[in-house]
This record gives sequence, structure tokens and C-alpha cells, in this order.
Amino acid sequence: MITKLIMKSFRSFKYETTIDFTKTNYKVLEVPNVSDNGVLKGAMFVGANASGKSNVLRAIRLLLDLLFMEREINSGLFACLFSETPVFSLDYYFKIDEKEIRYFFEFDVEKTILSEKLYIDNKILLERMGTTAKSYITDKENYSDIDKETLFLRTIYFNTRFAGNEILRKWFDFLQSSVYFNAFERKIISYGKKELSLIKYIEKKGTMEINQFFEKLGFNQSIDYANEAEGEHVVIKYNMDGEKMLFFKRKGIETPIPFHEESEGNCTLLNLLPAFLFVIQNNGMLLIDEFSSGFHNELEEWLVKYFMRTANKSQMIFVSHSTNLLSTSLLRPDQIYSVEFDGKNGSRVKRFSDEQPRVAQNLEKMYLSGVFGGLPNYKDTYED
Repeated sequence: MITKLIMKSFRSFKYETTIDFTKTNYKVLEVPNVSDNGVLKGAMFVGANASGKSNVLRAIRLLLDLLFMEREINSGLFACLFSETPVFSLDYYFKIDEKEIRYFFEFDVEKTILSEKLYIDNKILLERMGTTAKSYITDKENYSDIDKETLFLRTIYFNTRFAGNEILRKWFDFLQSSVYFNAFERKIISYGKKELSLIKYIEKKGTMEINQFFEKLGFNQSIDYANEAEGEHVVIKYNMDGEKMLFFKRKGIETPIPFHEESEGNCTLLNLLPAFLFVIQNNGMLLIDEFSSGFHNELEEWLVKYFMRTANKSQMIFVSHSTNLLSTSLLRPDQIYSVEFDGKNGSRVKRFSDEQPRVAQNLEKMYLSGVFGGLPNYKDTYED
């Protein structure tokens, strides 16, 4: 599980910024929302539009992209554009079987110099500067002429699969069980070998798991995947070379509704569920951007509760504008961060627990009154 993320000169985060995913002294929701190793099962980021919330997810995504998606480190705008330095760095901490894994990399955009360090319990296993490196994981220790824009950690993994190092293998299993989902765009990225796009997921696993989930939710609909669907007054056939089509059926009416004709919220939910269920079952990170897209408040709350109660060592890290989720019945104060953009100083974050709110206090009202920062500053009157 990820325990800490430190960003410096990364996108909108000009100054060193730390996100902590370990529990504080709060006792509220300790059983469902905290794993038995003391790591939180997720975090929420709230704030105004364009404040930098999604950049926290991008920092985690970048590690996953560079390790598993054949992406080069210089292929995007990662360095803060209004920073005095062309160097950005990301520092990741994970807990795997009570071992602390720390992986750090820094990139100089102007000089195209990449440096990396990997530790387990403060013991260095890999260090790299530019095109030379030392590895204490592999039989060979010294390396030269390394690809200057590819993580050396990626190269070692694909060459050795970390043979003989169980902790590193388990760490990469965790990383590859992680999924990114953009609820607004319905974009999904699975970093392992599992196909989690909706239709391919249903073609492999059928509709039973999702329909059972709908039953638990009390959702008065079910889905079917077939060449045709029959209702009380209508039969819909899909005659394109024997291809099947996804249908919704509402209980009590049983009229089939083609997937593309359903509501935006239902379509987004259905696209999310393969990733949502997979990460819960397989211990990874579920990164959700724009979680509030098309969902009713109560549906969002139910999904958060369900994840926290059923996940073991999985984490749901998400961005949302839904202030109803700011409640100690759903999330602990140490699971919530506000993000605020402060001009040339860039994005800054505040962990709700830093203000030491009492469990009985209304976090939503405190946030909307400005206690935690991260509020938009719009005018409340119209001016010609």
C-alpha cells in the first residue's frame, strides 16, 4: 500500500508537498477505513476547479505509466512551468508485508538527466545517475549506457522479474493491480494484464457479478448481454453478425433499454464497476478522477462505504467536488485533503486532520466556511 507521496516542482506543485496515507490518532472508522498495517484505505482530494487536485493522481499515475506503459519520462509536461528550476522529483513510500519500500526519482528537463534510488527499510538496492547505475538486486552490479529517459527500475524488472526478492515481487503485484479511471471521460487504464473495459470484462466473466453487486446496492436494475432482449411489450434484436449488445432492465417494468440509451450516471457506474470490484479483490490502488460525475450523492456515499468495508489492502484515492462526502460517517479527517492554487506559489494542500476537528463536528460546514481552505473565490453578485 502507498504510505506517502512527496512531490517537488511537479506540475502545479512548485514547492515540496507531502501527502500522507497513514493513520493519525483518530479512532473514528478505524476498523473499516484503516488496514491492519496502519495504512489508510484511501483518500479524497477536494478543492476548486484547476486547483491541482488531479495532479496528485497524476503523480501516482506517472510511476505506473513509466513502469508498465512504455512511456518515456520526457514525453509530457511534468515539470512545474512557473518554477525557477527545471528539475522535478517524486518520492514514493509503500508498505509491503511490514517492509518499507521507498522509490525516488528526479529528472532534469533541460539536461535530460534522470536519477533513481530504491530502498527497502533504508537499505539501498538501486541507485542511478544519468546513464550509469548500480544495482544490488541483480548479479551484475555496475551498468552503463542506460536509456536516459527510461526508468532503470523498469528495465531490471522486465529482465529479472525480481527473482529471489519476494518483497519487490509483491510490490509490483500491488502496482500492477492498480487501475486509473476518469469518470468524466470514462477512461480506464489497467496496469496489469487484466482487461477491465466493460464489454471485454462481461464477455469473460458474464453479468452475474455486476448484477449481484446491484442487488447489494438495492439498485432496481439489472443488465443482460445478448443478441436480443425481450420485454413485456417489446423485443430488441441486435443483428450485426451475431454480435451481442448490453441491455439494462428496470425491475417491475422489465423493459430492455440499450446501454447507449441509459442515463449518464448509470453508464458511468457500469464502466467503473469492473475496476472497482477488481481492485477490492486483488489489493491495488484505484485512482478515480472526477468521481462525482453523474452520481447521486447517496450512490457516491454507498460506493465509498462499500470500498472501505470490503477492501483489505486496497486503496481508493479519488478527486471529487461532492462536499457531502466530507463526513466522519464516511471518511476520517486524515483521509481528506483540500487543494488550493496560490498563484505563483502553485498548489498547496491541507490535511483536514491538521486542524484537529472533533469527530462530532460537521466537516462539510467547516470546509464551506473556509476552515480547511481549497474553496473557489467567486463573486456572489452579478456586475455589469
